[in-house]
Amino acid sequence: MGQRRAPSDGFPSEEDLFEALGDLPGYLDITPGDLGKLYRLAWRHAVDRLNRERKARDVMTREVLAVERATPLREVAEAMSSRGVSGVPVVDKEGRVVGVLSEKDFFRRLAPEGGGATAMSLVAEVLRRCAPRAVEVGEARAEDLMTSPAVTIGDDIPLGQIVELFRQRSVNRLPVVDADERLVGIVSRGDLIGLAVGGAP
Repeated sequence: MGQRRAPSDGFPSEEDLFEALGDLPGYLDITPGDLGKLYRLAWRHAVDRLNRERKARDVMTREVLAVERATPLREVAEAMSSRGVSGVPVVDKEGRVVGVLSEKDFFRRLAPEGGGATAMSLVAEVLRRCAPRAVEVGEARAEDLMTSPAVTIGDDIPLGQIVELFRQRSVNRLPVVDADERLVGIVSRGDLIGLAVGGAP
């Protein structure tokens, strides 16, 4: 009998179930507890396989909000707010990624001297000083605030490696670039929600 691959929703396939059965020692007398154990093992095999087989191209957002080096930060903030995103790639005239600009970068610049880079420290600053730092930041450009160089990935990177990069580099988004370093998409932590990239249920 041919083995089927997992369906697109990421649930275990027959192959995953067979591999899970091989992990169970001895005779299997199907009880509710055994069935639950088998299902968890099969799910773990499905997770491992999906992390190897699915690539960045399968989950990335292709219509990416990006800004250029010289884009005024006021415009960047307005664009991020209207699109509901917390970070954007910064690209040069040829579309190559040169940095990333995130909410955290804004917080760090707007926070009071010696204060923490948090949303509430920013609110406190605005209430206390009528936001003179906000005026200063609004007149700057994307390249003045961006984090550079950006951590980027190719579209053939497996999901397992993407998850590991999120963990190792403490980033929330990874611009996807082609062989010429031009932006073709972006993968965020949100893009991975609902996919079987975590632990077993």
